[in-house]
Amino acid sequence: MSDMKEASGLHKQAATDHEAAAANHRKAADSHDNNQHGDAKTISKTALDNSNAAQKKSVSACGCSAK
Repeated sequence: MSDMKEASGLHKQAATDHEAAAANHRKAADSHDNNQHGDAKTISKTALDNSNAAQKKSVSACGCSAK
């Protein structure tokens, strides 16, 4: 039972990080569209950090589910 709870929590955390990454990717795209390249660069870094965190949590979540 605790493995299922752990897997569920990991999947939820991964989804939250993926959603944050997607939101930041959209913000970066909007900044590019508005010729705000400095803002786009900063937001892109945040999006990348979110994406990396999401990927790590996805691997953990899927590995936990596969047990």
